[in-house]
Amino acid sequence: MWVEVVEPGLATTVQDLGRNGAYNVGIPPSGALDQVSAKLANLLVGNPVQAAVLEAPYMGPKLTFSGPTTVAVTGGTAQVLLNGQEISAWEAVRVEDGDVLSFGFISGGARLYIAVAGGFDVPAVLGSRSTYALGALGGFEGRKLEAGDRLPLGDSASSFVPRSVPVDARPTWSRNVELRVVLGLYDYRLTEDAVEALLSADWSLTPVADRTGFRYAGPKLDFMPRVQPFGAGSDPSNIVDAGYPIGSIQVPSGSEPIILHRDAVSGGGYAMVGTVISVDMGLVGQSSPGTVTRLRAVSLDDALDARRQARERFAELADALT
Repeated sequence: MWVEVVEPGLATTVQDLGRNGAYNVGIPPSGALDQVSAKLANLLVGNPVQAAVLEAPYMGPKLTFSGPTTVAVTGGTAQVLLNGQEISAWEAVRVEDGDVLSFGFISGGARLYIAVAGGFDVPAVLGSRSTYALGALGGFEGRKLEAGDRLPLGDSASSFVPRSVPVDARPTWSRNVELRVVLGLYDYRLTEDAVEALLSADWSLTPVADRTGFRYAGPKLDFMPRVQPFGAGSDPSNIVDAGYPIGSIQVPSGSEPIILHRDAVSGGGYAMVGTVISVDMGLVGQSSPGTVTRLRAVSLDDALDARRQARERFAELADALT
């Protein structure tokens, strides 16, 4: 069985939970920017959480199916249509041979996740089917989808099982977002006033927001005076090259902070003044341009506790869907 792309949407790609273990040699993990939505889409159709799904930013694709199967749509808020008739997101839906799945524009959040029973059976590269388009790696021919592409599906159970994410467990997307941040490793390079501004300002997401990084407009942040160190650039935000964690915040020249996401390079010469905690990176991925964002400092212990709580909540929800 296969799914054919009639219209590709804006930048639809195949993603799973990402490829781990190669970041140290410069290959980012890629994978779904909103991991929870991707995993729930898979559970709804009876797949393992790591199966490959489609990630569609801002505008969904139009797809047709070569045979009967089960599909589910999660993530951002958009009208979901099957053969022109509206259907529900966040639940399993049976489709038949020749059926057409399409979408209205996303009105909340920024990315849709589309799972089909069996998962998208593109070749695994370094242990993952995720697309890293900048490196032409993984996914469907290492690129975003195009009209006429036919995506093979893996084997799945033939029987349809009705599943639905409870309404109170479905996310509601806001244009005002708070992100929790662990300061460091280089926040000492900012002046005290700049650190205060970083954590008190309203940051507006610019249109420069993709799988590599999300750039925000707001006040200029000043760096402490220093003698340029050997091996670092002359910009006040430059450091001797260091590794970049996913979620790290850079402020080149003190203007427009950038939150690095799952297709970002693994290192470079800009100071990381803080890192968004892993639990909140899905909120970053579901932010659309114009979203007003506040940053709140938390401790590493707070971050670890938030991660534990999120895993427990997801495990309870997963048990209810399987």
